[in-house]
Amino acid sequence: MRKNTKKLRSSLKLSTSIMVISLSLCLSSAAAQEKSQLSEMPSKEIMWQMILEQQEQIKRLERIVGITNKKIDETTIKVAEAEKKIEATGDAIDQISSPNNMVSQSATSVGGYTELHYNAGKKDQIDLHRFVVFLSHEFNEKIRFFSEFEIEHSISGEGQVGEVEIEQAYIEMDINENHKASLGVQLIPVGIINETHEPPSFYGVERNNVETNIIPATWWEAGAKLSGNLSDNIGYDIMIHSGLDTTGYGYKIRNGRKKVGEAPWKNSALTARAKWHVTNGIDIAASFQYQTDITQSSLDDEKASATLFEIHTDIKQGVSENSTLGLRALYAQWNVNSDTAKSLGRNIQRGWYVEPSYKIALRHNHAVGFFARYSLWDNEAGDHTDSAYKQTMIGINYWPHERVVLKMDYQIDDFTNNNKEDRRINLGVGLQF
Repeated sequence: MRKNTKKLRSSLKLSTSIMVISLSLCLSSAAAQEKSQLSEMPSKEIMWQMILEQQEQIKRLERIVGITNKKIDETTIKVAEAEKKIEATGDAIDQISSPNNMVSQSATSVGGYTELHYNAGKKDQIDLHRFVVFLSHEFNEKIRFFSEFEIEHSISGEGQVGEVEIEQAYIEMDINENHKASLGVQLIPVGIINETHEPPSFYGVERNNVETNIIPATWWEAGAKLSGNLSDNIGYDIMIHSGLDTTGYGYKIRNGRKKVGEAPWKNSALTARAKWHVTNGIDIAASFQYQTDITQSSLDDEKASATLFEIHTDIKQGVSENSTLGLRALYAQWNVNSDTAKSLGRNIQRGWYVEPSYKIALRHNHAVGFFARYSLWDNEAGDHTDSAYKQTMIGINYWPHERVVLKMDYQIDDFTNNNKEDRRINLGVGLQF
């Protein structure tokens, strides 16, 4: 760098010298021409005027040379300052690259979310439902790590109501610009809220019952996934992973989650999803899963293959400059190939919901949204008994910040199989960071 500075100063001074010589030659040429003219017209007044003009040109030339020299000095100072900054940057890089500090802290990110619920009515209880911490690290432009640590219901331990869970811990690698692969504990690519369930992202204090009893969210397994885009509007996910284990739970789907804790993996499961971004604000997706044995049994006569089909749409359309009309709709169904499940009516388990909403943007980035939801789900839809659960809900979300939400809703549960109806009010606060 210092050698380059010296070369720069030498080049600038040489350029100045050439400029001065050129100007001198121009003046000499001009003087010769004027002298020839004076020989033809010898006049003292003209000669005096020429002398004055030459002196003025010389003064201008001196000023130009002075400015040039000043610029050379300023450039030299700036180069010296740049040298110091480069040296300081080099020292910082050396420090980061030292064996005691191999990675830059800027490559590691921390985030999370939490939600507090109050359920009035039959329950009359308050619950710190979830506290979640995200931790991710970018090794380079193509390799990343993601993890999610969660505490449910505030307190965990023997005899306590809460749980401590690792919902995600996987590495993701780019194959090329449009395709990537991931390996580890991951959320299953199915439904609307299974992968995106932070409180500011959905309406209602509690997550909808169709995506908890049928899907069943939040649902994660260990496996390998391939994801990508086939075009600007079409995306896909294919995942081979550990499966559910409904042994001992009467084929109740939600209770079959083993959460990758010494979980059996005698039989694998395959999940595939297609996503269609129809246009701005309109998305449609469908998922299909096949599990060779949902009981993870080693006995052939007890095995039960199972399939899950799910389709949904998520629509957000602006109706004015400050308001958005939304609509979420989802249908999901399990088919379990088992005589035991059929005798209980649990060979078919299905549910659906529809949720219109209206969101208004207020001043200072505040927003308020209103919604209604009708849900129906049945974990024993394979028999002839009307065993469906129905729920009607209306509510409001208020966002004082886009990542902070206050919620209130009123729900009516209709349990058809026992002619019972429950009503309650739910209050909640949630945030994401």
